[in-house]
Amino acid sequence: MSTKTIPLALVAAVARNGVIGGDNTLLWRLSSDLKRFKAITMGKPLLMGRKTFDSIGKPLPGRETIVVTRDRSFAVEGVHVAHDPQAGLALARERAAAMRADEVILAGGAELYALLLPQVTRMYLTHVELTPAGDAHFPDIDWAAWHEVARVTPERQPKDEADFNFVDYVRVISG
Repeated sequence: MSTKTIPLALVAAVARNGVIGGDNTLLWRLSSDLKRFKAITMGKPLLMGRKTFDSIGKPLPGRETIVVTRDRSFAVEGVHVAHDPQAGLALARERAAAMRADEVILAGGAELYALLLPQVTRMYLTHVELTPAGDAHFPDIDWAAWHEVARVTPERQPKDEADFNFVDYVRVISG
């Protein structure tokens, strides 16, 4: 598979009102969603913005992290850096080929989601049954361009602060 054909997938947890975060943090605790995130992303490159990386605080084990930032002095051991979204995507695809990963994972945040959404071919969304106030929002989606291919409504576990659904989508109309 050429690096240009390695698909870009997006993973996000989105509240009913489109909020994905606030003050550079998650606004809910869903242990089940964190386990799903790990399962989806393990062995794949994670493409994310600097603020998203800052909220995580370190490279995640078993994955390669590519951070997109305008800050030319940004450097963290174990993290690849790109200074614009397209360069970040190209680097993530190179890393995916080297890792033999079947996709690149776009892990946030809101600005990168909006900029790269036209190139995303799959979305792994967790629909969170909350309506929190927040300052980071998932981009508007033309749902006619997407087809739901899987939906799971797990039983809420003790470490989950809300009800939720895991829903996977594939693009049916090019962005």
